[in-house]
Amino acid sequence: MTLSPAYRPDPKFMALGRDFADPVQPADFPMTHLRFRNDRAAATVGLEGLSDAEWIAAFGRFQPLPGNQPEPLAMRYHGHQFRSYNPDLGDGRGFLFAQLREQDGGPDRPGRLLDLATKGSGQTPWSRQGDGRLTLKGGVREILAPTLLEALGVPTSRAFSLIETGEELQRGDEPSPTRSAVLTRLSHSHMRFGTFQRQAYFERPDLITVLVDHAVETYYPRLADQPDRPAVLMQAVVEASARLLAGWMAAGFVHGVLNTDNMVVTGESFDYGPWRFLPRNDPNFTAAYFDHSGLYSFGRQPEAVFWNLQQLAACLTPVTDQAGLLAALNGFSDAYREALRAAVLRRLAVTSRGPQADIDLVSSAFKALAGGGDVLRWEPFFFDWFGGPASEARALAGPRAALYGQEAFVDFRRRLADFEPERPERLDHPVFAAPEPEELLVEEVEALWAPIAAEDDWSPVRAKLERLEAARQAYGFSVGEQENDAV
Repeated sequence: MTLSPAYRPDPKFMALGRDFADPVQPADFPMTHLRFRNDRAAATVGLEGLSDAEWIAAFGRFQPLPGNQPEPLAMRYHGHQFRSYNPDLGDGRGFLFAQLREQDGGPDRPGRLLDLATKGSGQTPWSRQGDGRLTLKGGVREILAPTLLEALGVPTSRAFSLIETGEELQRGDEPSPTRSAVLTRLSHSHMRFGTFQRQAYFERPDLITVLVDHAVETYYPRLADQPDRPAVLMQAVVEASARLLAGWMAAGFVHGVLNTDNMVVTGESFDYGPWRFLPRNDPNFTAAYFDHSGLYSFGRQPEAVFWNLQQLAACLTPVTDQAGLLAALNGFSDAYREALRAAVLRRLAVTSRGPQADIDLVSSAFKALAGGGDVLRWEPFFFDWFGGPASEARALAGPRAALYGQEAFVDFRRRLADFEPERPERLDHPVFAAPEPEELLVEEVEALWAPIAAEDDWSPVRAKLERLEAARQAYGFSVGEQENDAV
């Protein structure tokens, strides 16, 4: 296998033992047609040199990587699904395949431990009568969402590989039979809130302590010397979750299924099912067709994240004093407000003028978005005003010029004029010469899928990914700007 010197296997999770995961065998697929490989992500973990045949052997047949896990592990967890507790969860169509160190995650996150984990890799003890498979369309959606989120500076897993597997699947929400695929994602952690919930459910404080120690030592080593590890872990998870939430809200992103098994202790977005990006400002906008009550609507995502954090804190009560956990939870509102302030300033590419001026600008930005009504789309607003006053001429010469002259935008423009652009040289990128930004509204996602379904034509998806990569380079965001403390 062609590995670079950057390849550093470090399979830590398997050392925790059988209380936390079950060894499983991947499905034996009738076909392994490579559809997508993320060589930029692969280069950070020393796997970019794999030939296509080696890639398929690793991520289509799941032959173990050298020095890594000898067998896949289906992780055990529970979770609240739409606020109803489910003790029958776990990796039902995926597994942890390998863990390895990141070569270059940025100046403040070198050498992070990363997971290679799957979706659609076959049945496990936790499949609950499911077939353990992933539709090809679902796999394409799993590529698109994190690609745009990464471009917008939101902490996220990355789609690493997508291989079509040649099976016909029956699904109620897609025309069936539909094509199948197996996805591999690269993520900082798959230690879910529900991982802790399972041990609390079985009243195993000893195993909760094992999880706390593993999370602190692996993902927050700066906290390892603190006397109350559960409390400081809770504080770190609150802060990381607040940053993730702020990133979603600034990006106009609706995850769709914010169950406790879909949030991890490192504060990364992952598992992209019925996600949507906002077409325009609408707090009641939902992503999942089955979210009839709007529990996980755009405007209720802060409530959902905080509720999930409360469930995690409840799991830690057997192993620490409640005072520290309550203090961490009580800090969520301030952490979120500060993270949202930073996220909106980052999206507008302006430097801070101090807390009150920043807050006033953020408030005026959201009021402007609301004032734009059905005419103003979410993403073009931030695209037009990227660079603050440095983009005023561009915004007032663009397709939304007449809208920005209306009363609803007076206060926003007045406040924005007082801010300095952050790295204004970014505006020289050709991306900002275009009249419209890259978006991923549901109509475009369906349009990208249509030629694949009809003619197996992947060129529109490939072209879209190239444009999203250009946007990522133009915006120049990084996880470092998210102040992510997990390493």
